[in-house]
Amino acid sequence: MNQKRYIAAFDFDGTLTTKDSLLEFLLFAHGRVKTYWGLMLLAPAMALMAMGVIDNNRCKEILLRYFFKGMRHEDFEQLGSEFAKRGQEILNPKTCATLKKHMSEGHEVYIISASVEEWVKPIAETLGVKNVLCTRLAVGEDGRLTGRYEGKNCHGQEKVNRLLEREPERKDYYLYAYGDSGGDKQMFEFADEHEKIVHSS
Repeated sequence: MNQKRYIAAFDFDGTLTTKDSLLEFLLFAHGRVKTYWGLMLLAPAMALMAMGVIDNNRCKEILLRYFFKGMRHEDFEQLGSEFAKRGQEILNPKTCATLKKHMSEGHEVYIISASVEEWVKPIAETLGVKNVLCTRLAVGEDGRLTGRYEGKNCHGQEKVNRLLEREPERKDYYLYAYGDSGGDKQMFEFADEHEKIVHSS
């Protein structure tokens, strides 16, 4: 009888980090003036999200389009690599220690996040994590970001779907899940064990 494998799936923002990486990346890429000016211009979209007129996924796509549409993908990738050092400064030591413990016990570790692959993956690599499933941005034939997602935003049920694409034989593994928000609800329900990360006040 084959022994089950162990997999640990970690959310990124608010779980492995202490701050929202999207805002931190915007500040890194564009500086405070352009970032906060852009957020002010996008306030109507955020208000519509708060009222339930548009969902989080749509609001986030509008924001990413405003800040990055038309940027060459190679430049965007370079920004993500350069952001990795800043990203390490916002890591949550406690949750990262849990991740390292899973790795030391030979468990397969995944980071599954609604944040964008180009800035999450370089930070994940500093933690020794190779399995990164994130939101991807579409790239046009001209090599520039189109301002839209490639596929779906990796949030909610999409996190489970993306894990199943990589690990389809659910009966063959025992799954731990770590997250901090409603976007992790479906992954928690899918897991054998889960832990909600509670932020200190």
